[in-house]
Amino acid sequence: MIELSKATLSDIPAMQSLVAQEVKDGIILKRNEDEVATNIRSYVLAKDKDVLVGYTALHIHSTRLAEIRSLIVLSEYRGQNIGQRLVEFTLDEARDLGVYEEVLVLTYLPKFFQKMNFIEINKESIPEHKIWTDCIKCIHFPICNEISLVYKFNEKL
Repeated sequence: MIELSKATLSDIPAMQSLVAQEVKDGIILKRNEDEVATNIRSYVLAKDKDVLVGYTALHIHSTRLAEIRSLIVLSEYRGQNIGQRLVEFTLDEARDLGVYEEVLVLTYLPKFFQKMNFIEINKESIPEHKIWTDCIKCIHFPICNEISLVYKFNEKL
């Protein structure tokens, strides 16, 4: 049975290992161990007993905007709704923390998020501080093929 839990500092090596290939392929943004440690409270893990099979992070930009980052599920565990559970967990957490408007995601898999009522938006509407703190570190910058989507709390379908 897959259980979700908040990450701890001792989870960082397994997290880095799980995401290594996607980072190398430019699918997920590289975050060094110190950056993960600084933001450890943002991460939620999916574990099968003691084996890390997926995770994501919720980054708060402001009271109106949060972002889902680094969503990954181990390939052999895909198709079991683990990704959906992780996203739902972060949406609930954003709501509980008081984010009142929307949650952003940049992804190569827009259909996955659209099934959960995320809607595509124009990249020009993404806050500039996001571009200059995260996107600039990407191996694809400035030519980004990711799709921008948001989940709007006040327009939930």
